[in-house]
Amino acid sequence: MPKRASEVTRQTGRPDLSTSFRVAAPPSLVSGVVFSSPHSGRFYLPEFIERSRLELQALRASEDAFVDELFAQVIEFGAPLISAVAPRAYIDLNRAPGDLDPVLIDGPVARPANARVAAGLGVIPRIVAEGVPIYHGRLAIAEAKHRIREWPAPYHRELVAMILRARRRYRRALLIDCHSMPSAAMVGVGGSASSGPAEIVLGDRFGASADADLVDAIEAAFLNAGFRVTRNAPFAGGYITERYGRPSAGVSAVQIEIDRGLYLDQFRVEPGDGFNALRAALRPVIQQICGLIGGAQSPEALAAE
Repeated sequence: MPKRASEVTRQTGRPDLSTSFRVAAPPSLVSGVVFSSPHSGRFYLPEFIERSRLELQALRASEDAFVDELFAQVIEFGAPLISAVAPRAYIDLNRAPGDLDPVLIDGPVARPANARVAAGLGVIPRIVAEGVPIYHGRLAIAEAKHRIREWPAPYHRELVAMILRARRRYRRALLIDCHSMPSAAMVGVGGSASSGPAEIVLGDRFGASADADLVDAIEAAFLNAGFRVTRNAPFAGGYITERYGRPSAGVSAVQIEIDRGLYLDQFRVEPGDGFNALRAALRPVIQQICGLIGGAQSPEALAAE
């Protein structure tokens, strides 16, 4: 039986729904780096819960849960963070607006343009983890267009404005798209720091979305902090990285995937025992990334401005 709205609100918190995203802004913008967390939204609209065939816990398996909280400290080093409000299971902000699934959407929809849509992972997902269907039936094309208009469109307008602001100020901008990945996804994928599965995957579309010097510096920051790192396997970057990464135009985009096993109780979808330790370990990495463009300062220096 679906959870009542009050139960959902207690677990996920009810945000200000006058906007479809949150922006955490630094006290002073001193970095040309912009951080995005498109899959960390965790407000489940009551009507979505009622229409779904799944319990809340199953729907939450699609979240990059609490990634926004891991990266919230970017504002201390002069960079902004934009994060989602709605969950990925409801609307995927890391998909093109035209990525509609004809199996799910009842109306005129083009054939799937890519493998993700064909697999049920379009802009309005048909499935959650392990291929479990979300809905009992199909969704009207009018509803699909309404969701896209209300959620991804404003998010991307704001993200574009943030990137352009950084590029105007520093002539170069770096977008960091923040994600997490199930531990099982990394079985057999070795890291570059030492033996064992990679804990961090950097995606730059195999060099197409970011200047090599920036990606090298990001990798070095993670390696120096003791993380096992790999590039572009199994995640090379999604729609956001592909759309905004234009090194020739002064904008680089890099996707960061973090192993959820480092910080999350993956069954309960709650911060795990390692959450605070990971947040602390990410702090010097974030500071170094923020300093790649502009002059990221210490929190103490920013507070003194």
